[in-house]
Amino acid sequence: MGSVCGSTLSLMNAGVPIKAPVSGVAMGLVKDGDYFTILTDIQGLEDALGDMDFKVAGTEKGITAIQMDIKIDGINKEIFQQALAQAKKGRAFILGKMLEAIAEPKKELSPYAPKITTITVNPDKIRDIIGPGGKMIKKIVEETGAKIDVDDSGKVFVAAVNSESARKAIDMIEGIVAVAEVGKVYTGKVTRLMNFGAFVEILPGKEGLVHISQLSTERVEKVEDVVSVGDEIAVKVVEIDQKGRINLSRKAVLQQG
Repeated sequence: MGSVCGSTLSLMNAGVPIKAPVSGVAMGLVKDGDYFTILTDIQGLEDALGDMDFKVAGTEKGITAIQMDIKIDGINKEIFQQALAQAKKGRAFILGKMLEAIAEPKKELSPYAPKITTITVNPDKIRDIIGPGGKMIKKIVEETGAKIDVDDSGKVFVAAVNSESARKAIDMIEGIVAVAEVGKVYTGKVTRLMNFGAFVEILPGKEGLVHISQLSTERVEKVEDVVSVGDEIAVKVVEIDQKGRINLSRKAVLQQG
């Protein structure tokens, strides 16, 4: 029953808003013919040598769980009633001591408490989150340590051991489902160099082309003279054509100062 009391205290200390604190106590029995004695808060030796192990857990309002092991043929109503009555007193005493340590759940959830967050995305974007052969969702899990479950309705469940991991996973998912906006400036990573320009990933899985004429405010002879693969640069979305191809400009950002 120590695990019942300990878990209640742990949850309250972590800021989990449980409905009510729960305490538990183990009751024992020693019986000889018609004579019997009920033992409160038994330990291992009393459990091993006694006739009953009766565990009772509950709040101040009532019992939430019971479990009984007996080594005799059975118990009568009198034994059961007395065991419950003593268990109620025992639980109340233990609960009182617990509440002296922490009277209510903390107002703020502990940063170390596991987090489960639900976000809703356009169902059409589910395949983008999963990626070919599950490539994208595996990447999110590997980089954040979070567990991701995606429902066909568009609900995405993110479970993580801490706030930082959950936030990182959510940011990656939101980035995947985000739509590039014309006129908006993004900081992206150069992924490929061509003789006519550079491809830049501005959102997870979304690349755009910076034409060589849009790399600088000055004339550029070679793309590699200005950028290299892996560079992070600020670019502006200047156009999204009918095929969904994104045209970017670094020159426009430099001109804005």
